Order: sequence, then C-alpha cells, then structure tokens
Amino acid sequence: MRHLMSPMDFSVEELDKLMDLAADIEANPDRYSSICQGKKLATCFYEPSTRTRLSFEAAMLNLGGSVLGFSSADSSSAAKGESVSDTIRVISSYADICAMRHPKEGAPLVASNHSGIPVINAGDGGHQHPTQTLTDLYTIRSLRGSLSNLTIGLCGDLKFGRTVHSLINALVRYPNINYVLISPDELRVPSYIRDDTLKAAGAPFKEVERLEDAIGELDILYMTRVQRERFFNEEDYLRMKDFYVLNKDKMELAKDDMLVLHPLPRVNEISVEVDSDPRAAYFTQAKKGVYIRMALIVTLLGLEGSIC
Repeated sequence: MRHLMSPMDFSVEELDKLMDLAADIEANPDRYSSICQGKKLATCFYEPSTRTRLSFEAAMLNLGGSVLGFSSADSSSAAKGESVSDTIRVISSYADICAMRHPKEGAPLVASNHSGIPVINAGDGGHQHPTQTLTDLYTIRSLRGSLSNLTIGLCGDLKFGRTVHSLINALVRYPNINYVLISPDELRVPSYIRDDTLKAAGAPFKEVERLEDAIGELDILYMTRVQRERFFNEEDYLRMKDFYVLNKDKMELAKDDMLVLHPLPRVNEISVEVDSDPRAAYFTQAKKGVYIRMALIVTLLGLEGSIC
C-alpha cells in the first residue's frame, strides 16, 4: 500500500509514468469509465475547498467509482474532538482510498500512519499540495510537450505560497529549466527554497521585482496572488499590489507561445481581459487536474493492470 504526501514521493520515472497514464485517460476516457466500479473514495476535507474536492470527486465518478465524505470539520466527528488517527481507522472500513485536506501541517501523514487504505494529501496547511503540483506538471507537459528546456517565471507571493514551493521542488529534477522569481522583497522565496533546493540542484535562477522586466523571456508564467495580509504596513502593499496584475498590456510583452498558469482561485492578479488570450491556460489547467487525479487513484489502487 502506498500513499501520496509530497510530489517528492514519486521518482521522475514514476511521475512520467503517471502523466502518461493521465494522457491516455484524457485521450480515451471510455477505456477507464468502469475501472473503479465497486471502489469508494472518501473525501475528508477539514477545511473548505472547491477545485480540489470537486476534482477528486469528479475523478472517481469518471472512473466508475463512488464517493463519500465530508466538506468541513464542522460536519464530521472532529467537531466532537475525534482524532485524525481514529477517523482514518474508521474510514478504512468504509472506503478504498482517501483524499484528505487539513489545516494542520502533517495531519494527512498522521492519517497515513494509521490507515488501512491509501491516503492522498489534498493540502495540509501551508505545507504541501502535491496533487496541485501534479496538475501543474501535467499541464506544462501536455501543452509544451516536455518538462525540460524551459524558462519559468513564478510571480507574486513566493514566500508563503505552498504551490510555488512544491512546484520548484518537483521541477528541479528535470533538466535545463531556468527560474525567474518575481516578487517584492517582502514576499521573496524563502532561503530554504533558494539555497537548499535551487542552489543545491545547480538550477539557474534570478530574482526580479517587476513582472515587465522578465515576462518577455518566459515560456511559462505561473501567477499567484499578492496577499494584503502578508505586508507589515499598508503603504508597502499599495506600492506593490498593481505590479502583479497581469493585463493585456503586459501580455503584449510576452512570447507568442508563453503559457499563463495559476493554481486558482484568483482575485485581481489576472485581469479578466486576459481570459480570451490563447496563452491563458489556467482553466485548462483546472480541467487537467481531473485527469491526473484519475491517474493517481488508479495507480494507488493498483488497477493499471486491469485496463482492457
């Protein structure tokens, strides 16, 4: 039995195999429409979610399985004080696989240590969000054809953004990727990502403040939200907030084949006028999240060999 707590739980070869499976599912959905018949996915979401929870549920339903679970801690026995370890022991009797989101870092790992079924970390606090990273990798590979030989710009909140940290950790294992880290000083990528991940891997990177100064060289622009609450004073926030609003004028500075990604939800960091640009791939990215989660469910349940 295997769990997924971090994107690093899979080797590059295993990630490539997973993405190959997702691509086959996307191209041939009917082949997989009943592979999970009789199987149940438990979605244990201790905090609200739209895309992650619904994409997991859509993935299992698309595979012919069924779904049970809860969408907030208030609607589970956690409200009565039940521990995560007790909850997963019980759920192991009801379901075949579990996707868990929890506000406390490490809670899904605790669950996996007491579980009788595979557990997928669907987000634990500010720590990890591995299936978002799988979605990002699959989207880039699907639309660019490769996860190598790219210049990727990561823009916005690089200090607290778990999606950015997970994506960098996963991508440094692929060859010839250049990183452009676009953020205000207050929200620069943490030293443990800069030193222990990028520098340790010998990955070329640079840090810039203005999106306009970097966008022209990018193959991928990964946008995130600059959050007001992360600034120490209102003046600094007001000084920086409009630097990271992607609009038509800034898109005119970009390559014709640059892709814009965003883990969503967005607030105002991508103008709605960009949505009609063919380079805007964030809604395609959300759709591809269903296929990679389908592939993950099939893989963790060990059902690849039952595909006709």
